[in-house]
Formats: sequence, structure tokens, C-alpha cells
Amino acid sequence: MTTLLSGRDAYKDELAKLAETEERIICLEADLGGKNHPFQIHHPERFVNLGIAELAGVDIAAGLAEAGYVPFISTFAAFAALRAAESVKLSMGYMGKNVKLVAPYGGVSGGWFGTTHHALEDIAVIQSFQNIRIACPHGEEETRRVIREAAASEEPYYIRLSRNDAFDSLPRLSDRSCRDLLIEDRGTDVPARLCLISVGEQATELCKTLTEEYEFVAHAHACYIDSQSLKAYVEPLKALADRFLVVEEHRATGGTASYLALLMPEHLVYSHDCGEQWPTYGGTHAEVLAELGFGLETLRQQILSLAGGPNGI
Repeated sequence: MTTLLSGRDAYKDELAKLAETEERIICLEADLGGKNHPFQIHHPERFVNLGIAELAGVDIAAGLAEAGYVPFISTFAAFAALRAAESVKLSMGYMGKNVKLVAPYGGVSGGWFGTTHHALEDIAVIQSFQNIRIACPHGEEETRRVIREAAASEEPYYIRLSRNDAFDSLPRLSDRSCRDLLIEDRGTDVPARLCLISVGEQATELCKTLTEEYEFVAHAHACYIDSQSLKAYVEPLKALADRFLVVEEHRATGGTASYLALLMPEHLVYSHDCGEQWPTYGGTHAEVLAELGFGLETLRQQILSLAGGPNGI
């Protein structure tokens, strides 16, 4: 039986495989390479550990892209979206350089690393920079697909990953892009009165569980959450339900729910998120999320509140 890889390990492995046939791919790391990095082992001449130099690293990647290369640069999500924000805005957003910024440790997946290494604001920051694709894949297979799509695209990418969690991705047809909204089969004819929209790994796992529990709930998984992708989701979402609950390991401010609410002003859009407090609690990923009020039981209560009880509206 094959052991599932976490998103960040799947990224390293998939990129190393792609580089076997695509010589333009270059892997840059901001001191996150780790021992036995697959890309460094198989393509040492195209692997560079830049150290703790995130802002300069994005600029270097932009220069490589201008020279015709396809640079992937990886660092903590908090540093990718915040410390390097000016370079991301100018090099990737304004100039549209073909840079792929891969950001593990998204949300509070760093757990014990603490507040400085957590990222509950990154999606809001990157969404405010136009023309950057934003992907939050769920599970190994979807992560691999996103990496392949990013490598084949000429667009700048921000790819948000977690740390060590490994999940089976939701089944997706082989010819369907991860840019397509993935609607989970409910297996029932009961009309959906509430649609859960999952963004990221922890959120998608929660939505999978509760969709099975309540037949009046639909589940749409959004892998890409940049403005272009969210606009493309509007009509498919409207066909599912008249009210929506976005589940996202992020703050409500600037999150996916707030943008969808602007795109669908005639519909009710709610958010299950990590609240407004700073994640100062030390613990595992799951423990920090629980301290922030993000989890199965709190989401269950929110669903029942919005749906008017265990049998729906």
C-alpha cells in the first residue's frame, strides 16, 4: 500500500519529476529545502537554497522568468505573502512574471512554530494583487495536479499548502482541471438548502464529513480562489443552493466568503473561519484550530443554526 504524501512533500516530488522533461524548471528554496529534497538530489544544478531572503528570492525568480525559465520558489506562507509582499505585488501582480510561489505552512498548520509563522491573512493579501492565480489544493493528487497546471501555465501562481497532513483528494475526472469547481456527489434527491464551500485541506475534510451527515447539505470544493476563478464559480454555485457557508482556514476579513458575497449580492454567504484573535496558543495544528473555534463541532452547530435544525429548513 502506497503511503500518502503531505501537500508539501507531494510538491517536491512532483516538481522533481516534471523537471526530468522540462529543463526550464528551476527550484528555489528560502531555507525550507530540508534534507534529501527530491529536486536537489535529481537536479542539483537547478536547485538553489537562497536562505532567509524571501523578498529578494521573489525578485530573483522574476529575473529567471524574464530569461525564459519557470522558477518555483518556496517559503512559509506567512513570509511569502507578507514579508515578500512588495515583490509579489510588483513582480507577479503588476508585471505578471511567470513565478510560481509555493507557500507551505498555510493557516496555522505550523502549530508549535507560533504566531510569527502562522498565516491567516495571506489569501486576503494575495487576492488584492490582481492577476495572480491562487490555489489551495486538498490532498496529494490535487496538489500534484496543481503543480502540473502551474508548470504548464504562463501565469504567476500562489499555491498554499499545509505542513504534514496527508489526505486522499476528492475524486476528479482525469480531463477536468483543478480550476473547475468540484461538486461532491450527495447521493440523494433531497434539495440542498445550504451549500458548504471548502477551501484548503482541513476545511475540505470537515465538509466531507458533514455532507455525509446531513442530506440537506451540498458540498462544493474550490481549489482555485483567485478573482477570475471565483467569478467562474458563481453560476454553478447558484444552481446548488440559495445560501452558502464558506469553510476556510483563514480570517473572515478578506477571505473567500467576503469576495463571494460581493459576487452574489442576492444570496446569503456565511463564513466558518478562524476568527479575529491571534493564534497564540501553542499546540498541534488541530489544537490551534480548536482554540480558534475552527472545527467539526463548531461547524456542525453553525450548519444547524443556518438550516433551522437537524432536518433542514
